[in-house]
Amino acid sequence: MFEKVDQRVSFPELEVQLMKRWKDEGTFQQSLDLREGRPRFVFYEGPPTANGKPATHHILARAFKDLFGRYKTMRGFYVERKAGWDTHGLPVEIEVEKKLNISGKFAIENEIGVERFNELCRQSVYEYVEDWVAFSERMAFWQDYEHAYWTLTSEYIQSVWWALSEMWKQNLVYKGFRVAPYCSRCATPLSSHELSLGYRDNVPDPSVYIRFRLKNDPKTSILAWTTTPWTLPGNVALAVDNDIDYIKVKEGDEYLILAEARLTVLQEPPQVVERMKGSDLVGLEYEPLYPYSVPEEGKAHYVVDADFVSTEEGTGVVHTSALYGVDDLRLCQEKGIPFKHTVGLDGKFLPYVEKFAGLHVKEADPVIIDDLKDRGLLYKAETTLHTYPFCWRCGTPLIYYALDAWYIRTTERKEQLLANNNTTHWVPDHIRTGRMGDWLENNIDWQFSRSRYWGTPVPIWICEGCDEQRIVSSAAEIGLDDKADLHRPYIDAVTLPCEKCGGVMKRVPEVMDTWFDSGSMPFAQRGYPRNGKELFEETFPADFISEAVDQTRGWFYTLLAISTLLFNQNSYRNVICLGHVVDPKGKKASKSRGNVLDPNYLFDNFGSDAVRWYFYTSTQIGENYRTGDAALKETVQQFFIPLWNCYSFFVTYARLDNFDPAQPQVPVRERHVLDRWLLSKLSGLVASVAGGLDAYEPVEPARRIHRFVDDLSNWYIRRSRRRFWKSQSDRDKAAAYQTLYQALRTVSELMAPFAPFVSDAMYRNLSEGKSVHLADFPVPVAPEDPQVEADMARARQGVEAGLAARDAARLKVRQPLASIALPGDPMPEEIAAIVRDELNVKSITFGAPEVKLDTVITEELKLEGLAREVVRAIQDRRKKAGLNVEDRIHTRYDADGMLVRAIERHGDYIKSETLSVTLSPGRDDGFDGEQMMLEGEQIWIGLKRN
Repeated sequence: MFEKVDQRVSFPELEVQLMKRWKDEGTFQQSLDLREGRPRFVFYEGPPTANGKPATHHILARAFKDLFGRYKTMRGFYVERKAGWDTHGLPVEIEVEKKLNISGKFAIENEIGVERFNELCRQSVYEYVEDWVAFSERMAFWQDYEHAYWTLTSEYIQSVWWALSEMWKQNLVYKGFRVAPYCSRCATPLSSHELSLGYRDNVPDPSVYIRFRLKNDPKTSILAWTTTPWTLPGNVALAVDNDIDYIKVKEGDEYLILAEARLTVLQEPPQVVERMKGSDLVGLEYEPLYPYSVPEEGKAHYVVDADFVSTEEGTGVVHTSALYGVDDLRLCQEKGIPFKHTVGLDGKFLPYVEKFAGLHVKEADPVIIDDLKDRGLLYKAETTLHTYPFCWRCGTPLIYYALDAWYIRTTERKEQLLANNNTTHWVPDHIRTGRMGDWLENNIDWQFSRSRYWGTPVPIWICEGCDEQRIVSSAAEIGLDDKADLHRPYIDAVTLPCEKCGGVMKRVPEVMDTWFDSGSMPFAQRGYPRNGKELFEETFPADFISEAVDQTRGWFYTLLAISTLLFNQNSYRNVICLGHVVDPKGKKASKSRGNVLDPNYLFDNFGSDAVRWYFYTSTQIGENYRTGDAALKETVQQFFIPLWNCYSFFVTYARLDNFDPAQPQVPVRERHVLDRWLLSKLSGLVASVAGGLDAYEPVEPARRIHRFVDDLSNWYIRRSRRRFWKSQSDRDKAAAYQTLYQALRTVSELMAPFAPFVSDAMYRNLSEGKSVHLADFPVPVAPEDPQVEADMARARQGVEAGLAARDAARLKVRQPLASIALPGDPMPEEIAAIVRDELNVKSITFGAPEVKLDTVITEELKLEGLAREVVRAIQDRRKKAGLNVEDRIHTRYDADGMLVRAIERHGDYIKSETLSVTLSPGRDDGFDGEQMMLEGEQIWIGLKRN
């Protein structure tokens, strides 16, 4: 019944064979067909962008996604595995710019043209689709790619338009002039959640302290601090706090004003000449650092009060440049201070800023510092290391920049966002109120427009005559059919008549944040509401999603925000929030460090099951995964090889004895105590794995499977070997086979969601070729027996203590001893017998205060120990000769002294243990022999297959 198992298995080769078999048999589709019509378990795939090849970190989230898809399928649910592709946005545009060897919007618009550029973007997102599909198949992540959703389709775009139009109807969409994080290379603002994706630690920046000389007292300066010298040409005000204590100090022949709490920034011991409150400084006028920010009308360059000034850093005085800081702009608008840009959208100083015209802001920093130094306005300059945001895709340092952009009033629904998040089950739980909760508490309006090209066009038209605004929700509304390409530049050519004044309405030039696309996938993948209404309602919200922790402010947030604004509920019920894959030293993988792991290298050397299993068991969810060759090799050696050895052991002997699992079962209560113990442990394992997975906590279930396999290998099989070896086929042997068969089959079922390949290879051989992925999840096979488990635990503790005592006395386990005394109450005889045999003692007494061995070795005990040494030597010769476990042999020996007496006294035992038909003295040239030393005596042992 069972096919022969190769004990020296190559797991990567095994996986490739099974991949082919799954494809030939259509196993994935069979698994879907089998559950069709059953209750749904809804999983949403966070769409990757296929314009780059998959990497090792992509294995992580996909391993957890696949785990629950497989588990819920085995529990009887219908699990649609709809794949998806994220196709828009800066990630795609930047890759195309690199291929064209261009950079920036000027080159796109004037050298390439928007039409060709977007066509190249479209082509780019298909470039590596086959690589992604092959990658997914190789790691056994089953997905329906034939019916995948693509965010670039007209159907998908129209669903996104509909979503925005619904928010428009709720008065949640507006255009605002606000300061936003801005990438000068990409020439587009970023949303707050995009900003969070690009922070870097320990970034060096200038830290400068500047003198702002008072107009009515040129010898007195207000001291202000900044890490962005490039904003100084645009300075229009200095901000203080009314209630903070400030002082005037004398240094040389000049006077400086700063907060008293910040005296440590001074270069000399302070000579305080005057104390004042911040309110006393309000209204003081100072000389502009540069003429570029002097307004033609209105008043600037004076001290104002503000609520954001602190004394935690700087001088307690905030240099205010209205257009390059969120608080700065709000303050200047409140005070009526006029302002204008000194820096253009390309991040370079405008022509009228003559001293620095054409310099990028970061290039200008040292030039400005030198200029201020030459003019006596630089008090001191240092370098500071701080956390700074970079563009999450192109890596350019971001600046804060005021410009017109489109926003969604997410702040208006803050309480609903928080409430919906609080009803969501987060793993780990602290993310819900911690990282995600904090993010929502400090939520700001979503800046969703991008001044770019390849994206879902913002569907807003504005009248050139009267500024009337109109939003559309479908192609039909603007006279286009469903197959029309709705991207730029084609959509830009569509004009609409203004119903208010009869003028011409043109679309605004922006495209939408690509995260709006991905956050719309619950309904947009169905084409809702124009299509798929019933299917959407059946599959919303999702039961489960999973990605890495950075998606709390990416996909997890946009899913929550959009579904809250549209449907007043979250779009997912359960979410596993994973850590990151790092190298063995905890460093993030990067090409510059040379620590990037190729996923195919891992698959080819260790197998994808090993990589998956490592991710499930190595650390708690939310922690980082230190991944490398050593860790994966250890995973194979400590789990998969012992498991395979157990499986190989069973199949080898089951084939010899023609074991039939369908034969009448020996009642569990009549089986050996080891069988009853193992089946009790197995029942507990089944319950705990199911319970853990139902709670979306897979780490402990996987670890418990690992511990069970360890028990199976190092205790059950080791203690039961003779039951399989013995020649007579009695009820005890049948019970051993039935128990081990049940354990291996159940373990393969439990492992199926975790390690799809190895589990299927085992299960098919144990189940007449059927795939485990078409099986139901197991249920407990026998009632748990806590007493047997407790007794066996005591036995193993006693064995551990006894072995430690033997080790301390330097007595090999193969040397029998007369007795041992153990602490504790007496054990049942069937348990005590196991302990006696494991410790190789003739008797045990209980109730001793501590472990005590009888170390007196009589001649009879010595001879028995020598016989065991002979058995070990013969077994070693069998292995070297390449004999099969079932091969019977003839054995010859040549020895003298106590070894001869030991063999003569215990010959039957030696023959039984080594499958020796004969055991005869004397050498024979026809025998494969070897001279060796045993316990200080010479012996020659020769073998010949029967």
